[in-house]
Amino acid sequence: MTRSINNAVRKAAAVMMAAAMVIGVSACGSSTSEETTVAETEAAGTEAVEAETETAETEASGETEAEAEAETEAAGGTLRVAMECAYAPYNWTQSDDSNGAVQISGSSDYAYGYDVMMAKKIAEELGMELEIVRSDWDSLIPALQSDKVDCVIAGQSITSERLQTVDFTEPYYYASVVALTKSDSEYADAAGVADLAGGTCTSQQNTIWYDSCLPQIADANILAAQESAPAMLVALESDRVDYIVTDMPTAKAACIAYPDLKILDFTGSDDDFEVSEEDINIGISINKGNTELKDKINEVLATMTTDDYNAMMDEAISVQPLAQ
Repeated sequence: MTRSINNAVRKAAAVMMAAAMVIGVSACGSSTSEETTVAETEAAGTEAVEAETETAETEASGETEAEAEAETEAAGGTLRVAMECAYAPYNWTQSDDSNGAVQISGSSDYAYGYDVMMAKKIAEELGMELEIVRSDWDSLIPALQSDKVDCVIAGQSITSERLQTVDFTEPYYYASVVALTKSDSEYADAAGVADLAGGTCTSQQNTIWYDSCLPQIADANILAAQESAPAMLVALESDRVDYIVTDMPTAKAACIAYPDLKILDFTGSDDDFEVSEEDINIGISINKGNTELKDKINEVLATMTTDDYNAMMDEAISVQPLAQ
């Protein structure tokens, strides 16, 4: 920028020297002609100085913008993370920034929960700004594939089917599968999957709970899948179903919101839901081939333990809006 201003000064000086020469030559003419020539020359010199100064300022402005962009890039840029913002305790929507909630992109609302806590940690470790993008469950992967977001942190199981379209990081949580019923239900004392036989049930659409676990229940009356976790909880609370199948964090959060619910955990028994490791491993999805971001996030996750994950989840459950 200094170089541009110096050039402007030198050019202005040259113009003024030329003006002086013209004035000398014009001295032989009439006084009126001389005054006119001087005025025109001075005006031309002023215009030249102003033009050169404006050019220098424009160049300086361009340099400043470029420097700002370079600083942003050096700082790591922005990490755009998609989630439902409606899946407590993983993520939810609230009206303020209490507990460290992050404002949702394009909205006056804020998002918080386990996924937001994890997104904040990853962004901080990578030196990036965090942007939370709200999306419906079925639109999460399409948003990723269309480059509207950089990753999805939304309680997704790392399934073979999903791995056909996106890549996943290492797990950022391990979620066991449980059933959830009312405390006064005829199924409240169920000790295994067999004891759920004949019940009316549902779960969230496009999840292992609905697609894999419910079909394992003998003679079950499986209703249409629900569009979200809150919707399946409403179905249970309104007695449209006898029980639902979900994961442990969702069930724990639901019991705080609805004290009349009871968790049926068959883990460790001979009659538990049959699920693979991939079904209970919760990961962060990333576009196919984006190994750079995948590796960076995995480096952050490698510094955490299962105890860290559980402690973070317990904190999320304790501060979810319905828990207060």
